Amino acid sequence: MLKRVIGFVFAACALAAAHAHDIPADVRLNIFFKPAGNTLAVLVRAPMSALREVDYPKRGPGYLEVSKADAALRHAAKLWLIDTLDIYENDTRLPAPRIVQTRVALPSDTSFTAYESALQTLHSPPLADSLDLYWNQQFLDVLLEYPIQSDRSDFAVRARVDRLGLKVATALRFLPPGVETRAFEFHGDPGLVRLDPRWHQAAWRFVVSGFWHILEGMDHLLFLACLMIPLGKNLRWRPLVVIVTSFTVAHSITLLASAFGFVPDALWFPPLIEFMIALSIIYMALENIAGSNIQRRWIITFAFGLVHGFGFSFALSESLQFAGDHLITSLLAFNVGVEIGQLVVLIVLLPLLALLFRHALAEKLGIIILSALVAHTGWHWMLERHEQLAKFPLPKLDAAFAASAMRGLIALLVLGVLVWLVHATVQR
Repeated sequence: MLKRVIGFVFAACALAAAHAHDIPADVRLNIFFKPAGNTLAVLVRAPMSALREVDYPKRGPGYLEVSKADAALRHAAKLWLIDTLDIYENDTRLPAPRIVQTRVALPSDTSFTAYESALQTLHSPPLADSLDLYWNQQFLDVLLEYPIQSDRSDFAVRARVDRLGLKVATALRFLPPGVETRAFEFHGDPGLVRLDPRWHQAAWRFVVSGFWHILEGMDHLLFLACLMIPLGKNLRWRPLVVIVTSFTVAHSITLLASAFGFVPDALWFPPLIEFMIALSIIYMALENIAGSNIQRRWIITFAFGLVHGFGFSFALSESLQFAGDHLITSLLAFNVGVEIGQLVVLIVLLPLLALLFRHALAEKLGIIILSALVAHTGWHWMLERHEQLAKFPLPKLDAAFAASAMRGLIALLVLGVLVWLVHATVQR
């Protein structure tokens, strides 16, 4: 009995390994959406290596018989493309499309750089059987047609294509009538993508994104924990509100600056910011241990908030393509989501700290222990991120760098004056 169980386990592992080996590592899809009248045309190009579990007609060592492959190509299109693309018109899912045309394309074919050339190639004669084409080295081009009510409707798509490969990238271009082409590029399954969102739809998407970003970002959570640890026992809300507000204002400033391109685009900048975020956690934790001035702590928090804002912008950069024409609205909505997430953290963590300091640990000892644990974690993050930062060369000290540095210094000077004015007002 034991031998049978062991044999079954080994067989299952071997089968799983075989299936995993068949899944391609990198897959790229090209999709065109073009509504016209009462028809939505969808052009798709996918690598056939991702369209598995289809019995393609083959000859010899595995060459594809193109002339006999029409039924298999249509089956592959339905199994891997139609069943994974959920398309909506005015929030109503469209029925299954009609497969107008399928065609095998060579890897060297570049017709999918534009809609017209892709459509022309799709309607061209099929490849000849005399070509020795391995089926899993070619592309499949498909033209789908969906019945729609109007080409002026609001369209959305849910591309559940992440099962096509280990890493799936999708380049999607939407060609509405009388409007410039909207280009999207995303990885895996980004959820429901509205191709021309209304302001409230874009706002809601980014509120949710900001909320989950703060809850899933361990470095931001540890920074917030450092702010709350010294205030836990007596639930001192007023200084905490001032500190958190300064953090919010600061990261909002750099988030907006990043969205409008007022930050370096060098490769070393993101790892530098990640390194500085870890450094901010260590500093705040050590300040908790040494004893902090709660009344002036908002200034330090403001400075580190500028750094964390750049960190938020890196997570937001790929998502801004889903904002449509509502960039400012989406940025503000993302900030709202971040603030809601921060409030949730405050509401949950502060009472827990109060209970801990009242019934389990003396406040001063508890602050030292918790801050030391946070500093230890931040220290390891800082070392790891320093290794990443060290892989990039230092910036060249040329005229462009000097001009960029000057703009940054002027911005810091303006921010410093604003902070001084606010501090003077608070003191009065």
